Amino acid sequence: MRGLRATSHLFRVPLDHADPDSARIEVFAREYSSTEHSDDAVARLPWLLFLQGGPGGRGVRITQLSGWMKAAARDFRILMLDQRGTGLSTPADAATLDDLPSPQAQADYLAHFRADSIVDDAELIRRRLGSGPWTVFGQSYGGFCTLTYLSRAPEGVDRALITGGLAPLAGSPDQVYRATFTRVGERNAEYFGWYPEDRDRVTRIARHLDRVAEFLPSGERLTVRRFQMIGSFLGGNTRVHALHYLLEDAFTTTVDGPRLSAAFLEQVHAVVSRASQPLYALLHESIYCQGLPSSWSAARVLEEYPWFRDDAAEVLLTGEMVYPWYFEEDPALRPLRAVADVLAEKADWGPLYDADVLATNTVPAAAAVYRHDIYVDRDLSLATAACVRNLEVWETDEFHHDGIADDGEAIFERLLAMTRRGPAA
Repeated sequence: MRGLRATSHLFRVPLDHADPDSARIEVFAREYSSTEHSDDAVARLPWLLFLQGGPGGRGVRITQLSGWMKAAARDFRILMLDQRGTGLSTPADAATLDDLPSPQAQADYLAHFRADSIVDDAELIRRRLGSGPWTVFGQSYGGFCTLTYLSRAPEGVDRALITGGLAPLAGSPDQVYRATFTRVGERNAEYFGWYPEDRDRVTRIARHLDRVAEFLPSGERLTVRRFQMIGSFLGGNTRVHALHYLLEDAFTTTVDGPRLSAAFLEQVHAVVSRASQPLYALLHESIYCQGLPSSWSAARVLEEYPWFRDDAAEVLLTGEMVYPWYFEEDPALRPLRAVADVLAEKADWGPLYDADVLATNTVPAAAAVYRHDIYVDRDLSLATAACVRNLEVWETDEFHHDGIADDGEAIFERLLAMTRRGPAA
């Protein structure tokens, strides 16, 4: 495929790596390499494991090498993991979870789908491939997983590259949402400064939804608070400007007055539906939990930020936070409401990071921290970086959370070069 070689791999792994007698699931991975290398040359290249954002995001599917993957394929064979429960790995969704006898049993099963299990999968896969320590590149949640990798199995990592993905090492998810709600508010102000006409347009759409029943293609009524979820565009570097094109398509004229256009409703549905990524909604808050329950953290913290209310005089757009009403309004999530509640109150989450191991880390590591990131807060990221030995930070305001989609080649090459300077003294 246009200079790209792709090879599929399927691995059987334990559901619970701590219990060798536990059930087995499958984890799929696709190997990408450049046809500029011969088959023999590829076999000699070192491996690079890419850990995707999420949780619940499958590995990237590509048909040609571009961006960071084009840069990486010069020196590596790339393994793109479908993290457990996603893509072609054994699925974890409403249909498969329905086979379990109760919401508690479903929650017990899903407890094995966090970063610790993903890292244990990766280590098993590395050994089965016959690879020595490999380079790990983590984007967003993949960066969280990379920190877990450095905590649990640093012997398997040659170098660690992280972009937009330094998680707090301790504390409640509440600290995350307080920080990110603040940054989302700032990003709203920036966006409406660029597009002042959209300030009135967003509120007009919200008030229209109060009065008129508008339905998404999947059949459910679009509510104001679900419409606010299109604020996910705000986390983009160039994608943020696509929000303007979405909003300008909003209204069409009918004999009964203004209505939301079919094109607009189709585009909104693609943004707000979790049908293709149910694990994101189920596990999102748990990725910050170590010992304590989330207790629907984002919904609680939102009460401290009334300007995000759906009945505000000037409606604001929100980010990637997850709320319990998701599981009422999204048809794909309704069957999962009971297990979502169990997970929200789960109080015995295991540790994801080992602060002592990270404080003595010897693996060369580099992280891009995006100063105005609305999803992974800059201040919390820098606090984490200060606790990880041998981690060099590149802080920039040039990119937002999806920086590698904008100029992935330059970002990857910079991070790789930072890890080639040698270990810290």
